Amino acid sequence: MAARGQGQLQDFDFFVVVDFEATCVKDARIFPQEIIEFPAVLVDGATGRMESAFRRYVRPKHHPLLTQFCRELTGIRQEDVDGGVDLGEALWLHDDWLKEATAGAGNKRSVRLAVVTWGDWDCRTMLEFECRFKGIEKPSYFDQWINLRVPFQAAFGGGGRVNLQEAVRAAGLDWEGRLHCGLDDALNTARLLVAIMRRGVKITITGSLAPPLSAPILQQPQPHMSSYGGYSGTCLCYCGLANRGGVMQGKCFSGCANWGPAMGAQFGWSN
Repeated sequence: MAARGQGQLQDFDFFVVVDFEATCVKDARIFPQEIIEFPAVLVDGATGRMESAFRRYVRPKHHPLLTQFCRELTGIRQEDVDGGVDLGEALWLHDDWLKEATAGAGNKRSVRLAVVTWGDWDCRTMLEFECRFKGIEKPSYFDQWINLRVPFQAAFGGGGRVNLQEAVRAAGLDWEGRLHCGLDDALNTARLLVAIMRRGVKITITGSLAPPLSAPILQQPQPHMSSYGGYSGTCLCYCGLANRGGVMQGKCFSGCANWGPAMGAQFGWSN
């Protein structure tokens, strides 16, 4: 795919590959878990070329001190997150970067793009529930995504549940960088995406927070943000489990079933 027009024609102008890193502890779950590294890699949907990369460290609010396990696993230093931005600002900075990086896409007024992840955790669980928990709006293109596991299976076959590093090697690629560094993971995922595209596999949306829509559109130059609006059905906590509250004035009044008095405050608003 060294030149435009080679390989399978894709429905998207660009793919945005993300791989979040979050607060963690060894052999246990941390509540609430928060994103601490926000990386993204932009891939041209026609050429397979990596156009640009983005990374911001994010300052956690509820567990500001990283555990030794988290620091050793991710390579993220305490000073990285201390000097980071909050998640809302990281989302706006990412949106600005994305608009600037795609501004010259054939002089189009809008750009068709798709978020790509390895697994569903990044968009379905981590980003969605942290934004709900903290009342943060996020760009609507994060509401649907491509779990690269699905086209990987179509391209390379094989059974079982391979991890990202195994998938990269199965595609005949060497792993580059540090495992669990968010940006390195995103770059390797992007390289795997290109290898799958070269195999002639059409890359399509696999996961969504809403009924499937047409290709997400990045409007120029206004930020394309989504609002949650009213909410009905089961109220979910940021951690993903049904809460102990209910719905009031169209919002979920949430109390995490996992938290006890020893964990501190137990209730918060979630749209």
